[in-house]
Amino acid sequence: MTRTIRLPDDTGALVEYEPRAEPAVFDPSGAPPLASRIVYSAAHVVADPFADVTPDDPAAVDWDATLAFRRHLWSHGLGVAEAMDTAQRGMGLDWAGAAELIRRSGAEAKAVGGRIACGVGTDQLPTRPASLDAVRAAYEEQLAVVESTGAQAILMASRALAATATGPDDYAEVYGRLLRQAAEPVILHWLGPMFDPALTGYWGSEDLDAATDTFVEIIAAHPDKVDGVKVSLLDAQREIKLRRRLPDGVRCYTGDDFNYPELIAGDEQGFSHALLGIFDPLGPLAAQAVRTLDTGDVAGFRAALDPTVPLSRHLFRAPTRFYKTGVVFLAWLAGHQEHFTMVGGLQSARSLPHFARAYRLADGLGLFPDPELARERMGRLLAVHGVNA
Repeated sequence: MTRTIRLPDDTGALVEYEPRAEPAVFDPSGAPPLASRIVYSAAHVVADPFADVTPDDPAAVDWDATLAFRRHLWSHGLGVAEAMDTAQRGMGLDWAGAAELIRRSGAEAKAVGGRIACGVGTDQLPTRPASLDAVRAAYEEQLAVVESTGAQAILMASRALAATATGPDDYAEVYGRLLRQAAEPVILHWLGPMFDPALTGYWGSEDLDAATDTFVEIIAAHPDKVDGVKVSLLDAQREIKLRRRLPDGVRCYTGDDFNYPELIAGDEQGFSHALLGIFDPLGPLAAQAVRTLDTGDVAGFRAALDPTVPLSRHLFRAPTRFYKTGVVFLAWLAGHQEHFTMVGGLQSARSLPHFARAYRLADGLGLFPDPELARERMGRLLAVHGVNA
């Protein structure tokens, strides 16, 4: 049987591609815990393909497969950032589904000793404008659920707050109240509008310098309640400047899926930890790279992680909010789930050429434990699109 496969290029023309014969080896057996950086993978959820639902219905989740994927990440030493945008919060997964996900993953983390942090938002609110009191109450409800599981809380950016707040003072008021009542230090999440256009002007200004000032002021007023900040602005220099302004003891967790190797490696003045959606498909490789960094081998870390950037930039290209489709696609090819179905029907959010390039890039990195399985599944997708691979 031939090993080549015909794939569409960016113009739609079919070209022959020969997949690699052997995967890369990422064996965590006996490996020490990650030491020099805290690393979270923002994990996706696995849809139930047999549920008779529409994109407007509550998400139907395959809980066994979803939790199995989290055990996979924990087995490599990564933390799991649960119920974040990678899990389709606000894009198919509603608060009821997210709460169940948090409870189940929290229990699983306790059972296996895995690190977990969970997203706290306001997505149970109706889409119509809400008062600041309603926004705060929604945050408080979700915070209570996360804290009840023993997980660390990540205060996510809120569409409702962005729509309601009239300026920086409203953000200071809401976040100040939440931080004062949080039982343990939280992670604050700044998600840029490239990930969610509804978050434009977060922290009270579309001027990112002014927004950063407000963000830093809120942190400085409550440094004992802020474990760290997760920054997803896809701007490496802005993140570096921000992390240099953080109070002592407050970490920076990069959410920059374009520039993560340099930000994690850091410079003479500091570095970023990681909380990344791209570490869903890159989990084993990323963990191995960080263990190299733990030995002080920065060059070896960069040599391992830099080649992954083209794949990440491809998956996160505009419209960036649809990056989740590529993440789930690669999980299917890698054998972590038996189907390519997503909650909300988002498997249709990217094109066949996009999938073909993602397959080539991931295969080149050795990310598929069974390259022949990945090739066969890529062939199935091509067949659905009328291509005889």
